[in-house]
Amino acid sequence: MTHSDVAASEASSTSSVPTPVGPFDADGRPRYRLGPLYATFPLTGLALVLIWMGVGSFLIPIQVTAIKGFNDPDALKNAVAIGAAVAAIGNPVFGQISDRTRSRFGRRAPWMLICALLGAGALLWQSQAKSIGVLALTWGFVQLIVNGYQAATTATMPDRVPPAKYGRFSAISGLATPVGTIATAYVIGGIDASKLGFDGVIGGFGGRFQGADGYYLVAALLVAFTLVFVFVAPEKSTKDMVVEPFDLKRFLSNFWINPKRHPDFAVAFVSRFGVVAGYFMVVTFSYYILMEYVHVAPQDAAATMGFLMVVNALAMVGAAMLIGTLVDRFGRIKPFVLGSGLLAAVSLFIPMAFDSVGGMTAFNIVNGLAFGMYVAVDMALISKVLPRGEDAGKDMGLINIANSAPQVAAPFMAAAIVESWGYDALFPLCAVVSLVGAVLVVFVKSVR
Repeated sequence: MTHSDVAASEASSTSSVPTPVGPFDADGRPRYRLGPLYATFPLTGLALVLIWMGVGSFLIPIQVTAIKGFNDPDALKNAVAIGAAVAAIGNPVFGQISDRTRSRFGRRAPWMLICALLGAGALLWQSQAKSIGVLALTWGFVQLIVNGYQAATTATMPDRVPPAKYGRFSAISGLATPVGTIATAYVIGGIDASKLGFDGVIGGFGGRFQGADGYYLVAALLVAFTLVFVFVAPEKSTKDMVVEPFDLKRFLSNFWINPKRHPDFAVAFVSRFGVVAGYFMVVTFSYYILMEYVHVAPQDAAATMGFLMVVNALAMVGAAMLIGTLVDRFGRIKPFVLGSGLLAAVSLFIPMAFDSVGGMTAFNIVNGLAFGMYVAVDMALISKVLPRGEDAGKDMGLINIANSAPQVAAPFMAAAIVESWGYDALFPLCAVVSLVGAVLVVFVKSVR
């Protein structure tokens, strides 16, 4: 979201290997206090979730409907997919740039701050989009910058966390997803209280944050959370780290990781791609699924979606915390990835049998358990298969393409499926994609 074990002799003979600064552990990395990381790192993930869920799943579909005057899956597809395509560039490019950065504030912190400020500005620009073309352009710029932020952020675990703590740290950082989901549901959509035995809507603020104000809020929190993390859990100076002279050809060629030399990295990439694609093929269309498949009234769709997001998030929290602890205790990751894939596949058949709000509630409970299990181990898995510790930013950027690229493919695939065979076909096909992605983890040999 790693540090590879590089032999001491290799480290001494390779000029590109960074020289650790200050007290460092047995693996050759600077030693950090984990308390501040545990307390503040989830905030960076929370900022990302507010963008992906708050903007991607709520504000953009609402904005598309406002621009077109009706629910338009094709327009939504174009607005989301173009942005995700551009995002695929930001992760590895910013990741490698941060690998080469040397400053008294570290390698990652300067780029996190720069990207947070630029990303906030881009969100404000997007809030004023009045056409699908401008919306796609602005969302593309937001994703380019925010994926650069993500590349620098996700290098934190391989940079600072001992491998023995990967499971717990992955689970704690994974809490950002359910917490961000609940916050998004409460503030932007509101939560349909009738499903909880009460009247009215909890939160929502009368739809105040379903437009430009929602963008302003997300932009402000992105900057605020980044400042808290950077200053409360500061990165150590990298001024004394060795860096190779810049060579454009080497810089570009470094983006290629030979799958024959690093097969585990390649398999982990494809596995993550499958799991994320299966997830986003449904999530991207959630707002429209409620109105066109479950037949929820348009005026109730946002609050109903908010309730379902909370249900999903609570299930995710429980699974993530339990599984993260078990990973560190037993030192095994594969069984939990496989389990998450099987459970996700099962969950996607529930809406087919029960096309109602009750069916969608059951789906979100089971799907939340599955995805909570996955986020608890995903970063731990990825961090164990990175080729070189000194390239953690770039390598995490490359592996993060497995998050952004499915967002390019998923809207087109989902729209084509819905147009050809309807929503009934969307769920089983998503189940197959997710399951195949999870099963591939069996072929990652360096991870148990």
